[in-house]
Amino acid sequence: MAENLEEPIFEVIQKYSDFEIRKYFDTIQAQVASPSTEEVSSSTHFREIASYIFGNNNKSQNISMTAPVHTWNKNDKTLMAFTMPSKFNIEKLPKPNSSRVKLLEVEGKFIAVLKFSWFSGNTRTEKLIQKLQKLIKSEGLKQKGVPKLAVYDNPMTTLPFARRNEIHLPIEWPTNRQ
Repeated sequence: MAENLEEPIFEVIQKYSDFEIRKYFDTIQAQVASPSTEEVSSSTHFREIASYIFGNNNKSQNISMTAPVHTWNKNDKTLMAFTMPSKFNIEKLPKPNSSRVKLLEVEGKFIAVLKFSWFSGNTRTEKLIQKLQKLIKSEGLKQKGVPKLAVYDNPMTTLPFARRNEIHLPIEWPTNRQ
């Protein structure tokens, strides 16, 4: 379960009744993308990145799993990413053997977060994204990027009611609000 896995470092900036604002710090991600027009299952993307962290890299090095697994759509692509453990910098990470796995430095951001359990299918995820978008707008906040689904638990072994999922929505956060 996710409680045994490293998670990206963040600071809770503000809590609202239905969501919270977090400040995430810089990370490195292993990402895979496919055109949105292709029927690619999330398990295919997961296996591609998992293969990299389980030794399909130029050093045959295992890299610890982290949580959450992020999925999102951007520029007509479907993407999935794992955050790399914090002990690595981009130079120390082994290079993926697969040209589809990209290592990227990701700048920290302010993120509006809506937590939920149970299933995270496309229809439910889209409804929750719309809910979070309405919530931030009602608080006078502005979206500053694409929403992402963050899944913390293994959907094959975690009971639905115990699953920890979140919608992450990058926002503008005025410095005078901190």
